[in-house]
Amino acid sequence: MQKLLISLSLCLLLTTAKAQQKIDRKAVVTRHNVNITKIDTLASLSVGNGTFAFTVDATGLQSFPDYYQAGVPLGTQSEWGWDAIPNTENYKFEETLRNFEQHGRQVPYSMQQKSPEHAAKAVEYFRANAHRLQLGNLGFELYKKNGALAQPSDIKNIKQMLNVWTGEIESSFTFEGTPVKVWTASHQEKDVIGVKVASDLMKKGQLKIRVRIPFPTMKWGDNGNLWKADLAYTSTLSNKSKNEAIINHKMDSITYNIGLKWKGNASIAKKVAHYFLLTPAKSNNFEFSCEFAPAHKGNLNIPDVAAVQTSSISAWEKFWKSGAAVDFSQCTDARAFELERRIVLSQYLTKLQCTGTEPPQETGLTYNSWYGKPHLEMHWWHGVHFPLWGRANLLEKSLPWYNKVYNNAKKIAERQGFDGVRWQKMTDPDGNEAPSSIGALLIWQQPHFITYAELMYRDHKDKATLNLYKKRVFATADFMASFAYYDKEQKRYILGPGVIPAQERFVAAETYNPTYELAYWNWALNTALEWKKRLGEPEVAKWKDVVTQLSKLPVQNNVYLATESATDSYTNPEYKTDHPSVFGTFGMLPETTLLDKKIMRNTFDLIWDTWSWKETWGWDFPMTAMTAARLGMPEKAVEALFMDVQTNTYLVNGHNYQEGRLPIYLPGNGGILTAVAMMCAGWDGTTENNPGFPKDGKWNVKWEGLEKMF
Repeated sequence: MQKLLISLSLCLLLTTAKAQQKIDRKAVVTRHNVNITKIDTLASLSVGNGTFAFTVDATGLQSFPDYYQAGVPLGTQSEWGWDAIPNTENYKFEETLRNFEQHGRQVPYSMQQKSPEHAAKAVEYFRANAHRLQLGNLGFELYKKNGALAQPSDIKNIKQMLNVWTGEIESSFTFEGTPVKVWTASHQEKDVIGVKVASDLMKKGQLKIRVRIPFPTMKWGDNGNLWKADLAYTSTLSNKSKNEAIINHKMDSITYNIGLKWKGNASIAKKVAHYFLLTPAKSNNFEFSCEFAPAHKGNLNIPDVAAVQTSSISAWEKFWKSGAAVDFSQCTDARAFELERRIVLSQYLTKLQCTGTEPPQETGLTYNSWYGKPHLEMHWWHGVHFPLWGRANLLEKSLPWYNKVYNNAKKIAERQGFDGVRWQKMTDPDGNEAPSSIGALLIWQQPHFITYAELMYRDHKDKATLNLYKKRVFATADFMASFAYYDKEQKRYILGPGVIPAQERFVAAETYNPTYELAYWNWALNTALEWKKRLGEPEVAKWKDVVTQLSKLPVQNNVYLATESATDSYTNPEYKTDHPSVFGTFGMLPETTLLDKKIMRNTFDLIWDTWSWKETWGWDFPMTAMTAARLGMPEKAVEALFMDVQTNTYLVNGHNYQEGRLPIYLPGNGGILTAVAMMCAGWDGTTENNPGFPKDGKWNVKWEGLEKMF
């Protein structure tokens, strides 16, 4: 008996020790290193530091930008890199304004319009300016023995690996039978690329380094390969020493420097305008670093390649050892390895592309979509996962920006006759509005700042946090309360008309009471009231009144409608496309006083079975998983993450592919991290482990460091 007790005690100790064993984070991360063996325009790889990114092709540099522009473009972008052309036609922002009647008032919104002609051109000017820049193209200029330039098909025997743990890319290939080895990484505190090259091609004079500066397209997209334009920009080369050179590039509203520093003998010369060649001496080894910086920053102090490597390795290891980790190696479900791959690469990509001091654009720092401008409703999807993964500081970096643009947001609210601040939708670093027929009338970005502030408070519950964010929280609540209209006949507050929901399928002038937005108004105003209580400040009567008398969530046939105004929410085919944003009501949001979980379950089942899933976006699948998890349907949560739809595709480099013009879509990457955090750690009120994963014995998910969602 005593032996049995000792044996049982030992088993218990071993089991406890195993349960407490920390995850081998390096093993989890490095088993998803990205390996490329061919020219694949959708397999571009990036290095960067959160405010700067540099994307390469299979050569380890940006050698074939024209070929890759149809896939994931070879971009070089930094959050400081913006330009605006002069307003020579004297366009006035007021020309973009169009009145909407809202409850007897004429409310001006900045809208796209086709006439009059000058106003239409004003709209396009303010949409396109400022625009984010592609700062420069840094690639190999490879010459065949006959003197012709290399084509992608000339690159053979490709072996390329992104070491996700250290942020280093190692590339090897052959060109006309001669091997080339390339190492690429990014400094983590400066916008600097480090490169090492080993090849006999340099001895033969067949390999040079090309620095070429593209023109901005000033169009919706910019892939960094517009080489000709009628713009009077200048690029001036100056040699600081035999091992350093500076290219000074002067544009309309910005001047910046591209600094080069190399080890060994080399020469640099201008080929044509905005096009320079760095020619290594006849050696088989060469290394150089390249820095991009605004000219007003003064003289460059370019780190050498060794410093870039040290910076990359140490900072990325620090990142991976911080916050949370999830390990699927003990899972036997066939989908587990792929889910882990998406999680690891999404952490890499969102850290690299989305952790600057401003909200990121949907395509990060790779190439422009929507002129390079961030969309504030997407900031939720870009950033909410960071606090849930124990890295609240990475979201917190961008929150001071809302102070910077506060006055512009206040002016929007004042212009429209509302209180507080109306946060912008499509904007720029200074918080200027971009005219948009949809964006101007969206409202679901308004409560987001309260979400961010509450996440910061949960991370560090102190009065200093409350005081830091209260001005923006309370101004947000002031707008929300004033935007809600009190219908005296029905004795309730309503949202709209004059609103477009997160599901952008409804006519603004006819739409009111979208379900998700009603729930978000309820949660955010209640949270603002709680902030007042935490600070010992008086309750705001108007906020309380709106919460108390806010319209109920619209129900028909025991399911929630998309909006109260759309009684054909599930019979009109158009209304079964785009985001199924009703799921945000109990997925992105916790259970509110407005919610009936039985009706939500009915709604989930109907949408799951009848939605046009092929006409959705990348973050819709994580949102669906979050709702399924909250409703106690873990099988559906996993199925949602693996729904066989093009916009739910995750490329070999980890990017969430949408379509040709959007081959990368970072809200999808952020979304999957938020969903998995909730599926593992749960949300307020959950007690079981891994509530979002099936209990069929196949999902033995190990995790550490995750935080609960609301």
